[in-house]
Formats: sequence, C-alpha cells, structure tokens
Amino acid sequence: MAKKPDIDEIRRAAQRARGALLAERNDAGVWTGRLSSSALSTATALSAFCVVSRERFDDMITSGVRWLAANQNVDGGWGDTPDSPSNLSTTMLAQAALTLAGVPSGAARSHERGEGYLRRMAGSSTRQRVASLRESYGKDRTFSAPILANCALAGIVGWEEVPPLPFELARLPRSWFSQLRLHVVSYALPALIAVGQLVHRRRPTANPVVELLRDGSVAPTLRRLTEIQPASGGFLEAVPLTSFVVMSLAGAGRTGHPVVRRGLDFLTTAVRGDGSWPIDTNLTTWVTTQAVEALSARPPIEGADLVKQWLLDQQHDRVHLYTGSPPGGWAWTDLPGGVPDADDTSGALIALAHLGGRPPAEAVAAAVAWLLDLQNADGGWPTFCRGWGKLPFDRSAPDLTAHALRAIGMCRGCVGPARESRAIRRGFHFLGKTQSPDGSWRPLWFGNQHTPDGANPVYGTARVLAAYRDFDKSTSAEARRGVAFLLGAENADGGWGGASDVPSTLEETALAVRALAAAADESHAAAACLDGCTFLARRFSEPTLAEGAPIGLYFASLWYAETLYRLIWSVAAFDAVLGSLSRTEQST
Repeated sequence: MAKKPDIDEIRRAAQRARGALLAERNDAGVWTGRLSSSALSTATALSAFCVVSRERFDDMITSGVRWLAANQNVDGGWGDTPDSPSNLSTTMLAQAALTLAGVPSGAARSHERGEGYLRRMAGSSTRQRVASLRESYGKDRTFSAPILANCALAGIVGWEEVPPLPFELARLPRSWFSQLRLHVVSYALPALIAVGQLVHRRRPTANPVVELLRDGSVAPTLRRLTEIQPASGGFLEAVPLTSFVVMSLAGAGRTGHPVVRRGLDFLTTAVRGDGSWPIDTNLTTWVTTQAVEALSARPPIEGADLVKQWLLDQQHDRVHLYTGSPPGGWAWTDLPGGVPDADDTSGALIALAHLGGRPPAEAVAAAVAWLLDLQNADGGWPTFCRGWGKLPFDRSAPDLTAHALRAIGMCRGCVGPARESRAIRRGFHFLGKTQSPDGSWRPLWFGNQHTPDGANPVYGTARVLAAYRDFDKSTSAEARRGVAFLLGAENADGGWGGASDVPSTLEETALAVRALAAAADESHAAAACLDGCTFLARRFSEPTLAEGAPIGLYFASLWYAETLYRLIWSVAAFDAVLGSLSRTEQST
C-alpha cells in the first residue's frame, strides 16, 4: 500500500530535486544530461572500425569488446541499454561485432552464449534468423537492411539475404520522396545511400537497365551524402546511423572517402572511457527546454536571459540540407547533426515563453509558422516532414500534436488568428480521434519495456492532458477519460509505470502526477497526486538515485535512458502538487 502522505517530507524531496536539477547546469547555464550507454551503438561502432582496419583501431576495438562482454544479459543476449531485456537485433549486431573483431579469447565465451540466445529465440539456421528479423520490422527496411548488411560484412549471413535499397532515388528532389512509397523513413537518407551502394557492389541486380542506372548513380549520390554530412561527421549525431554509413562505404571499397574519415572522427570522439558508445551525443536542447518548463513554477531561474539567448541561438535559420526543412525550427541538440523537429520546436517556444521578457517577434513567428506548415492533413503533427505517413516514425502522433498545440497556444496572435484557430481546432480533432477506448493516448518517441507491446500510454496520456489543461478543456469528455485512465493505472505503491500493473518508475510517476494535478479538484485525483508525490519523495530520500529508466525511444525504436528525465519531471510534479495545496490552504 502507498505510504501515508507526509507534506513536509514531500517539500524536502521537492527542494532536493530542484537543487539537483539546477546543479546539472553546465558552464553555459543550460543542461546537457547523459544518455545511457548502448550495446547496439557499441556493436555497430566496433563493426565500423573493424571493417576499416582492425590493426589501426585495435585499442578501441579491444575496449569495446570488453564492454560488450561485461554487459551481456544472463540469457546470453544483449538489450539496447544495460537495463534492457535482450532482443534479436542488438544480439545479432553484437555477434557480428565480435566476429569481425576476431572473437578475442576473452570474448569467446560471450560469443558462445550469444549464439545460444539466437538459437533459442530465432532458430539455428541463418534463414530462420533473417526471417525473424524481417518479421520484427515488417515493411520498414530502415533498420533491417543495415543490420543484415552488418551481419553480411561479418560473414554470418549471405549477401542474398540483404534487401537492396534504391539509393539511386537519392538523386531526386527531396520533395518527391513522400510520393515514392519508400520502405525507409524520412530521416534515413544516409543509410539509403551507403547501404544501397554496398549491396549494389556486393550483389548487383540481374536487371541490366537497373544496373546501368545504379552504376551511374554512385558518384552523384556520394556527392549528396557528402553534402548532408554535418561538420561533426555524425549523421543526426547518431552513433548507429553513422556507423552503418562508415562500414557500408568501407565495405564497398571506399575506406579513404571523406565521409568515412569524418565519420571515424565522430565515432572516435563519441567513445566513452569504459569503451562504450551512447546512441547519440546529447539531447541538450530538448532537456534544456524541458528543464526550463519544469522550473517555471518558481521565480525565474538564475541566468534566465543567458538561457533565452542560448535557445534563440539554436534556432535553425536556413533550409536544412538533410531534410529540406525550412528555417524556424529547433533540433534536439546544439550540435550540427541535429535536424529540426516538431517536439523540440514546440519545447523551445514553450521554454521561451516561460523565461520572461519578450523573445524576438520574428523568431517566434518563424517558429510558429514552421509548426503550422508541418501539420498533416489528418490534423496531427509528425516529427520531421509533412506528408510522410507510411511508416510509424513518420506519422502524426498524439504526444507531438499536444506539444505543438500548447506551443501555438502560448504564442497566439503572432501569425494570424484565423490560421492558428483552424490549426488548433484540427489538432484537437486529431487527439479526439486517436484516443484509445480505455481513455489513453499512445506516444511515438517514448515507450515502456515492460508493457506487452512496448507502448507507454501513461507518458502519452500525460502529455496530451497538458494540452487540454492549457486550453481550459480539462472538463471535456476526452480529458476526463484520460484522467480516469491514469487513475486506474496507479500501482499499489502509489507510483506509475508505463501502463496498469507495470513496475513504477520515477519518470512515469512524475508525469502522471503532473497531469493529474490539473484535475486535483476531484478527490480521487488529489489523493492519487499525494500518493505519487509520496512515492517520489521516498525515492528522493535515498542516498543515491537509481539510474534512469529506459523509457525513451530513439530512431528505429532503440531504447535509451536519460539521467535528467527523472529530475525534470519530478520537479514539475512536486511543484504542481505543492502549488495546488498552497492555493487550497490560502482559499480556506
């Protein structure tokens, strides 16, 4: 049973959480955070170095192999993070990396145990394993093709198992892509080019016309790949994507190509002291905007003007070479590999509104216009590109839509009342259509490893209810159903997991409490908020906080944990509930 609420204990925990969050600011006054190390990233980076030169990168390869062996799960497989259950994709990539590295003597047992996991989960034959992998990704080749290419480079699957990718289409204008029914998502252009060229080199098509077309497309698409590679060398600042590009070009005989050299520089810089790699360099812009919003219930944070200027400096002011995105948006990171997207642009606008003063009208208007232009025909918002709706990570999503609505609502009047009102009306219509029968909404970029389908309706519902709160729609039928879902998902310990009967975490408990605080005039919601705060307070009273829960999803559904999420969302939850209690005390 949940512990009886102790308001003084909750206040002390709130102060500790706020102090811990403020202490995480870097020298620039913003937040960087720390992404969890990733077995998948480590495996792909090792494979890239091995394909280029095992001798040249021997120290780094040895260190990475040692990390993989030390972070293998008891069942013999590997998960995306050290706290993730084993999965087929990551285990196949780890086995490929160990094979390419020559399976050093210290890793022989690890390789043997990995083989045992694959036999149990996907069969003993290569064909069975390939079929299982393809089944897990369906029609989406964004990740299945690079994984199989990596395995083929290691010699553990045949090249006939690697699906060809139409890299020649990269010669076409970006605006055509959404009409071509590609089996890769909008952000996968580097993999489309590099893996496509690798397969073309290792297993050419039998069609002479297509062969001629692809031969003539190698040089132009390599130029395209060179043009879109950021100054850091990391495509999307992502280790797996950059690794796949490097190993594919090297495997096609282009070890000395500039894209490979810059990619190797990126991977060398990104490696950690323990020999591992995270999935991305950082989420600095994203966690900064989330931290600012969480801290906004109190007086302005110290150095607010510096944070505001830093955020304004991150706004993209030119057409993005990668996605063709127009100026006005924000990416998740301050590094050159970031790509403007709906969630981060919304977060930046909301943070600027909370930082006080008047941000430049032109910057805000450009960002709102950017969001309005991104809205899909169904009324929802996608991540990167309007009109891409065939594969999951390109579709409109409730969490993105709710965030965009909140941002537009906070900046109303800067673009045009009629256009903004129409977008808001269509956005809420989309939210109404996508609410599940149980009252929940499912998010796109967050999940829970313990739910049957990996979904996280607690996160999604909490995010959507924030939009209903901001637009004074908390008494609507949709919002009431959402609140009922969250109340029904509370665990006996007073916390929340990703869904009903899923182990409670700091992250999901804080999200649920913050969302329910707006409905705290209902006695059940008020009691649940106090239960949740008690759960959080108990965790914050411990000498050290546990590592963050892997609830974030990255490209191609890779799990990650971010250390700041637990602090950011807990601060927001504590302040919402304590603020509500204070207002109640004053009114009585």
